[in-house]
Amino acid sequence: MTLDAMEAGGGGDLFAANLKGSLLAVASSAFIGVSFIVKKKGLRRAGAAGARAGAGGYGYLLEPLWWVGMVTMLVGEIANFIAYMFAPAVLVTPLGALSIIVSAVLAHFTLNEKLHRVGVLGCGLCIVGSTMIILHAPQERTPSSVEQIWNLATQPSFLCYAAIAVGVSLFLMLYCAPRYGQTNIIVYVAICSVVGSLTVMSIKAVGIAIKLTIEGINQAGYFQTWVFAVVSTTCIVIQLVYLNKVHFLSHQLHEKEACFTSIFHKAALDTFNTAVVSPIYYAMFTTLTILASAIMFKDWSGQRASNIASEICGFLTVLAGTVVLHSTREPDQTVSADLYAPLPPKIYWHIQGNGDIGKQREDDSLACEFITVVRQDYFV
Repeated sequence: MTLDAMEAGGGGDLFAANLKGSLLAVASSAFIGVSFIVKKKGLRRAGAAGARAGAGGYGYLLEPLWWVGMVTMLVGEIANFIAYMFAPAVLVTPLGALSIIVSAVLAHFTLNEKLHRVGVLGCGLCIVGSTMIILHAPQERTPSSVEQIWNLATQPSFLCYAAIAVGVSLFLMLYCAPRYGQTNIIVYVAICSVVGSLTVMSIKAVGIAIKLTIEGINQAGYFQTWVFAVVSTTCIVIQLVYLNKVHFLSHQLHEKEACFTSIFHKAALDTFNTAVVSPIYYAMFTTLTILASAIMFKDWSGQRASNIASEICGFLTVLAGTVVLHSTREPDQTVSADLYAPLPPKIYWHIQGNGDIGKQREDDSLACEFITVVRQDYFV
């Protein structure tokens, strides 16, 4: 067999691996997108029977539909994990935006959340950008042992990136988060994005080790496998902690806003401004993951400049579609089932109607128990 024939055969194998990875990534996005809708329907059912999750209720844990959504999401995450075994992160990570399309389209038909024409344009941009990424993605050769991955992870260029990432993360967690975390949600988003890039690299290493072990090349005896496993576990825990902080802080900001409007306009499930947070998190996380993968696995080594430019344009197109899609989605205006629940023992009413402005004592605090009724029409 000639050298050209061997290279052609190797190229075919790499293309097949990329195809498997891209299909798994698309399937993962589909499952995760469906899980958002199923879980939301489960939350609505639970909220109709008691206190909703946003108000501190835990009735959703007894709702089978919510658990179906959780299982669906778990299947999607497993598919995403397997996708990293076959394809480079440059290909797999940006395709995560497709879950937004799935959830937006399903929400339009099942949750009566309108998908406007501009939102359809956002879906189209995500699809076009994802297609560009798939067509121009680099063909990554899978390492034959975890020792090879270790050599890639300990090369000076990636060690420099990892040191900068760890340093920035520690600075954000120890200095910025205590001072600005409660007022600037970007601090927590940045922590999740920087740590997330290291998470993907370590998970990819663990995935390749598992794949090689299944193929008969046992990697459990190498200490590097366990180092990657510990790093990935640590990074995942950090991400979960600060993602929960993002949700909690956003919920707080939303509740403060709701205190100064009307209890009748409280959204049932829209606990944070996804139109702002989600695109920023997607952009930061995907950019840093692509950069880390390009440094560690040399994804763009040997690629033509036109292919690299096409991949970058594809990513920017997906990002634009994500921003457009999120900015056009409407908040859920479903009235909460706990709207007619008993009122707290101390509650102040500030009624503004017919031009008369009510007064309050200076020592009264504007807590969430203070309800402003902006228009007298609400009592008609």
